[in-house]
Amino acid sequence: MPYDEPLPRPARTGPRRRSLLTGAVTAAGAALLAACSDDGSDTGSSGAAGRRPSAAQVRATIAKDSSGLLAEYEAAITAHPRLADRLGPLRDNVLAHVKALGGAPKASPSPARSAPVQAPLGEKVTLRRLADAERALADSRRGALADLPGEDARLLASIAAAGDVHAYLLSEAGR
Repeated sequence: MPYDEPLPRPARTGPRRRSLLTGAVTAAGAALLAACSDDGSDTGSSGAAGRRPSAAQVRATIAKDSSGLLAEYEAAITAHPRLADRLGPLRDNVLAHVKALGGAPKASPSPARSAPVQAPLGEKVTLRRLADAERALADSRRGALADLPGEDARLLASIAAAGDVHAYLLSEAGR
């Protein structure tokens, strides 16, 4: 019967989606395992200089940085109203991240971020700067994963992944 033969698979080119996701998940998973298995003891250091920040301190810092990023989106939308349709959903996601972290949106950008996007910059430069800010903040969030307990680490890993997606979308839009 001809139905018993398997169909030929098309040839693949480039990396498979699964292999790209596996690398990202592996890195996040390792950090999550470290965070989940952390018993909170500080065995490898002595004194206040070697202490890890509390989960509340980490969340507050991340919420503050996210508020700064939110201000950068708002400045970009104000400077380039034509980009509002493109940037609005990303800005709304950042606002949701600020709220999920327990922060309150603020009008001023975080000093950890680059200078806020200003009106004289072109749209492509604005998009590139936002992409760079998203990428830097996502990297910072991934670095903080080990300092958080399980549920907070999962939330932060999700927010970092969203930042990576935002950076990708902004980079593509800025081309």
